[in-house]
Amino acid sequence: MSFPTVAPTVPDNVTAAIAAIDWTAKQYLIVDDFVGIRQLLRESLRNLGAKHIDQAASGGEAMIMLAKTHYDVVLCDFNLGEGKNGQQVLEEVRIRNLMTPSSVWLMVSAEKSVESVMGAAEHQPDAYIIKPITEGVLLTRLNRVWQKKQIFREIDHAFVEKDYLRAARLCDEQIAHNKLHEIDLLRMKAALLLKAGEPDKARAVYELVLDDRDYNWARTGLAKIRMGNGDHEAARQMFQGVIADNRFYIDAYDQLATAFQLMGKLEESCDVLEKAAKLSPNSVPRQRNLGNAALKLGNIALAERAFRKCIAIGEYSIMKTVDAYFGLARVCGQKNDPKEALQVLATAQREFTGDQVQLRAKITEGLVYHESGDYRRARKSGDELEAMLNEDPERPDTETCIEMATLLFAVGVKDAPAELLCYVIRNNHDNTLLLEEVQKIFDKARMSEEGAALIQASRKEAADMMNKGVLLWKTAKLGEAVAWMRTARAALPNNMRILFNSAQILISHMQQNGFSQQLMDEANGVLMHVDRVAPGQQRFAQLIEQLALLMPSRQAAEPAPEEDPEQSQEEQDDEV
Repeated sequence: MSFPTVAPTVPDNVTAAIAAIDWTAKQYLIVDDFVGIRQLLRESLRNLGAKHIDQAASGGEAMIMLAKTHYDVVLCDFNLGEGKNGQQVLEEVRIRNLMTPSSVWLMVSAEKSVESVMGAAEHQPDAYIIKPITEGVLLTRLNRVWQKKQIFREIDHAFVEKDYLRAARLCDEQIAHNKLHEIDLLRMKAALLLKAGEPDKARAVYELVLDDRDYNWARTGLAKIRMGNGDHEAARQMFQGVIADNRFYIDAYDQLATAFQLMGKLEESCDVLEKAAKLSPNSVPRQRNLGNAALKLGNIALAERAFRKCIAIGEYSIMKTVDAYFGLARVCGQKNDPKEALQVLATAQREFTGDQVQLRAKITEGLVYHESGDYRRARKSGDELEAMLNEDPERPDTETCIEMATLLFAVGVKDAPAELLCYVIRNNHDNTLLLEEVQKIFDKARMSEEGAALIQASRKEAADMMNKGVLLWKTAKLGEAVAWMRTARAALPNNMRILFNSAQILISHMQQNGFSQQLMDEANGVLMHVDRVAPGQQRFAQLIEQLALLMPSRQAAEPAPEEDPEQSQEEQDDEV
């Protein structure tokens, strides 16, 4: 395994462009815990003409500087002593958008282990350079990366703005003029089309690439599309084929685990996650997923290792998650060690804040007591949860609602968990897999028939609420439609159909009555919420484009065709 791959022959016009790069006026940041290395890198940059060079001796110091200053180039060591390492600094920079798409990040390290290189590569530095670094190597790498960055600059900006379809079109424009980077541009285009909910168009790009050469990323992309279309077995075979060709291709492991999970093969999914975690063990989300999978299977020893590792590597990471603490507490409960479980929960509540954390801690506490056989204390936790539900009308996310309902049913409460599950159904009334999961919870609570009736009534309630807004829109009562959809969003804040229709009606209102910054902000807020809850939706990309065309600066552009809000449930497929 090597980073980066050997560069192709560079045409004369590109060589001329590289030679014209002016490194003098750019802002630089060097991050290394050894003062001697910082001085050597500073001198190398000065010899290139650099004048504005800042230095940081730790990951924490680097984050402070990156939050205050826009840097064109960052040279960051992987090992930074106590605190954040270079991987975690880059991870946080990406998530907090502290660097522009045109900025360059070079990861510098004497560390050659697969574990370190793969961990850093997962967060996509522009290059990974092994020490010692000569001035010639530094200049060559900087020039190469900077030139490529300029080609992708407008594409990356459109990506940051979540205008994925425009970004894909920009890829086509660049391909026409930059054949040297055609493969990279096609790879970006396919990924953008997937994010825009256009799998058929993405598949065409992957197949075009594979006609020329057998790239693992293209095979993995095709397998993702197969998996998304429900052909899980074909996807499994493709992912396993990629891994057989390149056992370090970590994304294929994560996707294979998902394929096995969708096929109901939880043990195989867990085995794949375990292998991936051994190859690249410093990923907080991967260790969390492994812990959750092992816990579901009752593999307590593996779950404990994964959750403890997740907590350890998350200490200085922006990806640090309370889920690992709750998972470890559940492990302790199943080991019949409620004392440590409660200590872990106390730590979680010190490390993380917010009402949702307190709520989930109380749910986990009840589950720990119940699993360790202390039914009296489990019932007490259930009573306290019921009181919390009565005091606060706002409901948590779907997973938390299901956990809470499961506990409340287990300790003998009936009405409160049934109401929670009805709320889940109203927000996910067309999610077949979730409907089946909720029915199983009712079955376990010996409420099969009653649960089925509640599910049907909840689905109809959600559909009726959505259809009323659509009817107002169709009868040209746009003001009333906008107001009603606000009511619907407040009642069902995570129902995808209601959210999409609400955004479409806001856009229609502006298309017919003129631009409004208030409605623009409202529609954008709705769509950003959709992207957080369920990314990769086709309507998201389409509506983002319609919104962009409504901006005053783009009024002269050709308007996109107006998309009708969805038909009623009865008109579509009589699912309710």
